[in-house]
Amino acid sequence: MAELVPVPFDLLVRRAIEERRRRKAIFDLPEKSFHRGDPALDLGVAFQGRPAGTPLGPASGPHGQLAQNIVLAWLGGARIIELKTVQVLDRLEISRPCIHVPNVGYNSEWSQELRIDESLREYVAGSMLIEVLAAELGDPRPPVQLDLSLGYSLDGIRSDAVRRFVDRMKDARATVESLRAQIPPEYARFRDLPFRADLAHNVTLSTFHGCPAGEIEAIVEFLLTEADLDVVIKMNPTLLGRERAEWLLHDKLGYRDIEMNAAGFQRDIRFDAASAMVRRLLDLARRRGRRLGVKMSNTLEVRNREGVLKGDVIYLSGQPLHVLALHMVQLWRSAFGVEVPISFSAGADAQNFPALVAMNLVPVTTCTDLLRQGGYARLPKYLARLEERMRELGVRNLTDYVLRACGHERETFERATLRNTADLVAAATEDPRYAADENRRRPRRLDSTLKLFDCVTCDKCIAVCPNDANFGYEIGPVETGYVRLTVAGGRTAAGPVQPFRVARARQFACYADACNECGNCDTFCPEIGGPYIEKPRFFGGRESWERWKRHDGFLVEKGAAAWEMAGRIRGREYSLAVPLAGGPARFRDEFVSCLIDGLEGRPLASEVSPRAPDGHVLDLGWYCAMRTILEGVTGARGVHFVNARWV
Repeated sequence: MAELVPVPFDLLVRRAIEERRRRKAIFDLPEKSFHRGDPALDLGVAFQGRPAGTPLGPASGPHGQLAQNIVLAWLGGARIIELKTVQVLDRLEISRPCIHVPNVGYNSEWSQELRIDESLREYVAGSMLIEVLAAELGDPRPPVQLDLSLGYSLDGIRSDAVRRFVDRMKDARATVESLRAQIPPEYARFRDLPFRADLAHNVTLSTFHGCPAGEIEAIVEFLLTEADLDVVIKMNPTLLGRERAEWLLHDKLGYRDIEMNAAGFQRDIRFDAASAMVRRLLDLARRRGRRLGVKMSNTLEVRNREGVLKGDVIYLSGQPLHVLALHMVQLWRSAFGVEVPISFSAGADAQNFPALVAMNLVPVTTCTDLLRQGGYARLPKYLARLEERMRELGVRNLTDYVLRACGHERETFERATLRNTADLVAAATEDPRYAADENRRRPRRLDSTLKLFDCVTCDKCIAVCPNDANFGYEIGPVETGYVRLTVAGGRTAAGPVQPFRVARARQFACYADACNECGNCDTFCPEIGGPYIEKPRFFGGRESWERWKRHDGFLVEKGAAAWEMAGRIRGREYSLAVPLAGGPARFRDEFVSCLIDGLEGRPLASEVSPRAPDGHVLDLGWYCAMRTILEGVTGARGVHFVNARWV
């Protein structure tokens, strides 16, 4: 669906625990992809004066919005988690698809897609579920920080709704207690955990492209004083100035097909104004006992030449933005030295992560790379590469790593940071892996179309979904037959037997409540059609099912005596009831009801409504499809949001 529906907390807990026990995975991330870390190495950092176990995290975006996103990032080794931006306008219509990462990244996303109160609940639920899983896994887990992200205007951030959200993140006791009571009885031991309630005391400010300098300064003043938060100001790539940005993007990197939005350079804050503003705000922060930093960088506004996303202007991320953002770091440090801490988000990946850490950038957050094949399983590789480099240098902590990374161990830490920055920015600028010629390859597309059943079974759609909406289920090959029933004179007549076949054991589906139709799975699917569109879509409850009547899909419920499945297929509604104790199933549409035994779509008996028009057809191929899907998703060979209540 285009609108997200939070997964109930009891279902999150049950699925996470049972999936690990049965499948050695949590939210489809296998245990082998959990970050364990080398106990001989200390990856700990301080962010805004508070400890975090690693300098890695997801950037504010699709990987920091739902509770399962937060948990998946944590399992991968993220310890500074920048949450999805919250703003007062929480009922926006966002165009779909909104993400396109064929190689470099493009998006048209805005802020949170949940109501503000729902965002609060998701962030608290994510924090609590981390603590539940830390207890379940039994491993020592370094400290985690949640970093708020707020936008986009002074009036919005000062609104009662956003201020209430901030206050409740700073003191989340009421939400914690509400969720604590929802932990299922069979996991009651987790109810006694001392869950954190002081969840956030720092914020990364996200402003509109074009937000006036005076308004940015007023927002930061408000956040430092009245909101009593430490602040990071996210800067736009336009800070470089148009001439320098174009030279880097077009001349140096060769992305001449990417046209920057020239208007952004006219309206965005310029470097001189930004640096003067930060100097004033640094003084205010010190007087208030608060901390101030900057982040490089926001996405780059570009003209929409791809044509996949809607709108004249979209937002660029990934490899080209990486080099632009590094030059922003260099520019900033040429003016401030190391006086102003810098966090980073622009094309970070496992290969460049050690260099970014060597520049003392805290945190390094990532988004575009996690949208690629592997998804959250890419995160542990960042930390593994860093640990490998630390072992090569013979260091055990990140302070010593910064000193030795580029051979400047005889310098002070501050001086080594500056020299590393100069060395590594220059190296990245010349590195062909960021240039256009190395970034033209797109995901392979076959000349075949997705259908309800069967595909190439590559599993890519599961990992690339930030919300774990796509999932696999097992049914075993099926070969049977069915008939179509035609109403005539108040009775049904069966047509010839038609074949029904499912060739592959492993099938795929989408949990609609966690799918916002971002389109990312379609980008990486080798077949045409989009998994979130063509594969079975499951609604999480009756309310979602009724609300989204324009969407095809299914709803599965376990009644006292039968499995009950509602189906909406090509706009028509069907229902299926399969007795738990065995025996014939009942399948019906608006006018005809049948008793059917087993998978074969041939009725034992049928009843016709007096309202049924002659010529009405009940296609029992849909019975075969629904019965096959039902047996697959309610089976115990997998654990996902559809069956987690019952496995």
